[in-house]
Amino acid sequence: MIDMYAKCSNMDSAEKVFDEMPERNLVSWNAMIVGFSHNKIFDRAIDVFKEVLRDKSVSPDQVSFSSVLSACANVGSLDFGRQVHGVVVKHGLMHLAYVKNSLVDMYNKCGCFQDSIQLFGSIPDRDVVTWNVMAMGCVQNDRFEEACNYFWVMRREGISPDEASFSTALHASANLAALDQGTLIHDQIIKTGYMKNTCVGSSLITMYAKCGSLIDAHRVFEEIEDRNVVCWTAMIAACQQHGCGGSVIELFEEMLAEGIKPDYITFVCVLSACSHTGRVEEGFGYFESMGRVHGMKPGPEHYACMVDMLGRSGRLDEAKRFIESMPIRPDPSVWGALLGACRNYGYLDMGKEVAEKLFEMEPNNPGNYVLLSNIYTHYGKLEEAKEIRRLMGINGARKEPGCSWIDIKNTTHVFTVHDKSHSRTDEIYEMLSKMIELVKKKGYVAETQFAVNDVESYKEQSLWYHSEKLALAFGLLSLPAGAPIRIKKNLRTCGDCHTVMKLASEIFEREIVVRDINRFHRFVSGSCSCGDYW
Repeated sequence: MIDMYAKCSNMDSAEKVFDEMPERNLVSWNAMIVGFSHNKIFDRAIDVFKEVLRDKSVSPDQVSFSSVLSACANVGSLDFGRQVHGVVVKHGLMHLAYVKNSLVDMYNKCGCFQDSIQLFGSIPDRDVVTWNVMAMGCVQNDRFEEACNYFWVMRREGISPDEASFSTALHASANLAALDQGTLIHDQIIKTGYMKNTCVGSSLITMYAKCGSLIDAHRVFEEIEDRNVVCWTAMIAACQQHGCGGSVIELFEEMLAEGIKPDYITFVCVLSACSHTGRVEEGFGYFESMGRVHGMKPGPEHYACMVDMLGRSGRLDEAKRFIESMPIRPDPSVWGALLGACRNYGYLDMGKEVAEKLFEMEPNNPGNYVLLSNIYTHYGKLEEAKEIRRLMGINGARKEPGCSWIDIKNTTHVFTVHDKSHSRTDEIYEMLSKMIELVKKKGYVAETQFAVNDVESYKEQSLWYHSEKLALAFGLLSLPAGAPIRIKKNLRTCGDCHTVMKLASEIFEREIVVRDINRFHRFVSGSCSCGDYW
């Protein structure tokens, strides 16, 4: 009965049954710990485990330990997790794979990556679950290369990967934008017969999309027979990231026609696509259908998309009224969308008001300071802009240095602004000079508002040393004629670089794909997939 109530998400009734039991054994206690943990009431799961330790008539087993370690992992309770580790040793249960895997997972999720590595290394008979937990820990700690390495070492040790192994390795490859790595994993998936697995198929779609190959992502999508909402959403998200708003809407309508119920993420992608393609009325229609048709409450991400949609179309006053009418408290993503619109349209007074709210909500986010500083700069208020930059330093908000990278023959080449560390620096800067000459013949005029240098005479020159332009020059030098050039950047690409990429794609007759922090830009024949609306 306890288990039934727990699985029906009614822990009040489960607890009532437990309290009325005249006698309890370990199974009863475990049912409560597992029930609270599965219902994400992790603090109560930990409390019940403590009661088990105080009850001398029972002794915790691997179910007790694994469940409480999972609860510790989910609330980040490292101190108690370490205590549980000690109790496990005391009870002589360290030899049980179930317990060891839970300990590795707990240390990973609590940010103690070195402890998890040490524990993993001490396990002699590692099974596929142990390897998966370690690889997932690498991904959770942004160690994507290590996650891929664990996958290949596991294969060399003769352990057959399962769907979790493949999905984790593909997720790591996607975050690295490592297309070669992803295609090698794809080969393994085909050889082991996992292509019919929808979870693996969805991960493949995401990997190809994040590595800049929308064609391959669509090919995988077409090969999946029994597509569920995760597969559809992965493909919809891929099109949205690549700026194909029309394809997003077509896929979404096709999914609905097949009777697939959209989920939370599906609507985030659809509303974002409407925002980036200026489909305001259509976006409002989909937003209203969430509750009216699908019985779903919009969350912060959906509201942020709506504010972004109104802001991008220049309807900033309407966007502000929309925020004020929201039934939930606006979070930083909502106000951040409005601040971005204020920067785009030069709304100084509203920008100051919104930025003040964001400074209170997230004082350590450098992006908010930069946006307000840019608005001041737009109006020529350079002293006020400098003051905001000083405030950013006082609050300890550091802007991440911009960098771009490009893969050539299995080697990643990283560039920063004004970079002169590369072995082919002279050739790169020579190619830049050639590019300047060619794009000016096409009518290029430097967009100096994107230069951070205060000295006007140096602004245009400094624009040409942005990291993505250096990566482009190196790609033109290193890749065969006609081969696509794929560049990754850790920040949003600036408007001047966007213009140069468009012109370069036409001049050099190349497909240029730039993945910045927000989306993909695919430049072909002088135009971009985003339609200059990003």
